[in-house]
Amino acid sequence: MSETPAQLWRALVSADPSRPFVTSYDSSGGRVELSRATFDNWVSKTSNMLVDGLGVQPGDRVVIALPVHWQSLAWLLSCWSVGAVAEFVPDGGDVPAGAQVAVAGAGLVESALDSGADEVVGTSLHPLGLPLSEVPPMVLDYSVEVRGYGDRFPAYPVDPDGPALRSAGARTGADLAAGARERAAAWGLSADDRLGLFLESDAPMTALGGGAELLLAPVAAGSPIVVTPVDPAAPAKVVERAEMEKVTVVGTAAGTAPLDGMPFRSVGRV
Repeated sequence: MSETPAQLWRALVSADPSRPFVTSYDSSGGRVELSRATFDNWVSKTSNMLVDGLGVQPGDRVVIALPVHWQSLAWLLSCWSVGAVAEFVPDGGDVPAGAQVAVAGAGLVESALDSGADEVVGTSLHPLGLPLSEVPPMVLDYSVEVRGYGDRFPAYPVDPDGPALRSAGARTGADLAAGARERAAAWGLSADDRLGLFLESDAPMTALGGGAELLLAPVAAGSPIVVTPVDPAAPAKVVERAEMEKVTVVGTAAGTAPLDGMPFRSVGRV
């Protein structure tokens, strides 16, 4: 029977809600760690916001115009929880036109408004969840709005053969879940691993891979994720941070500057 990304996520949370899921650093060194249960609260709140606040239906397009960040990962899993089609913005490109919802960081809010999306959501991506410093007309501030929604989201009957991701082509939920399990096996990931995502600080969501493998493979394997920006000028600092976080495996995106001499197993570039 085909799986969906939402089912992979639900199985992970059910297995051990208290275990860490994602630790995220920003370019200033700010650190946020979320357990599976806490991250699931954000996924549930965002799912409820999508359905009850923004009127999203299965098959609707949600453009995620954000860099790789714990909030953007929550948006991605929320889209799949409600049966929406997540869409990534090409590196350096404008927000694609005609989506039902576009969620953007401060630098792409105007592009999201120009795209003609039915609803535009802005987020500051501040480590402490602070609101946007300026909220343009017709834009909802995610950090403010999402807190009013429930932190439980009932299981949705998502069609595994329906479209789930538009990035490098279109993929169904079944494609994504199967690809996640295949990649986790190929990389040798297990629950004993801790996967470090070494990416540029503004790396777009396409850095996760055409099938979002750098998110979904660790979800399938039960491996916690550590997201940290790469500073090629100070590789020792990145390695020191990864060692502190007990990273065992490193994933990087194509185009990310290599870091030589890392004492971790590399799963290659997607």
